[in-house]
Amino acid sequence: DLIRLAEQAYHYLVVYRKHTAEPLYLGRTKRLASKAQRLLLYHRDRGCTRPGCTQAACHCQAHHAEPSWNNGGLTDAPTLALGCGPDNRLAEMGWTTSIDHDTGRTHWHPPPLMDTGGDTLNHHFHPEEFLDPPGEDNPCQNA
Repeated sequence: DLIRLAEQAYHYLVVYRKHTAEPLYLGRTKRLASKAQRLLLYHRDRGCTRPGCTQAACHCQAHHAEPSWNNGGLTDAPTLALGCGPDNRLAEMGWTTSIDHDTGRTHWHPPPLMDTGGDTLNHHFHPEEFLDPPGEDNPCQNA
């Protein structure tokens, strides 16, 4: 009976963060993000990742950003992003998301007919992106 049941199961290795029992990589064994994954998303994304949205992290859901759950997405920390309820459902209406693996930031791409060439990143929770980098040619830092 056990072998018969196991042939239908998804077999994945669970990787834990350092010496805790908090999994960050769940594969397709679970659809919902774990507590540790949500804490990581709160720190990294700070709020909804769709451009123009100002919903704080505490009002967001874990979104399978790359690829979506319906397209085989995994519940692994690097492939998740925060999205408020209405924005998370945009994935069902043709919106796609991708993750810049250098920065960890999530890009939202509208359906082709709605694409006006706007910014694909939400800068609301990352105002430091608009600051000049520290350096000698920055007159405000030398004052």
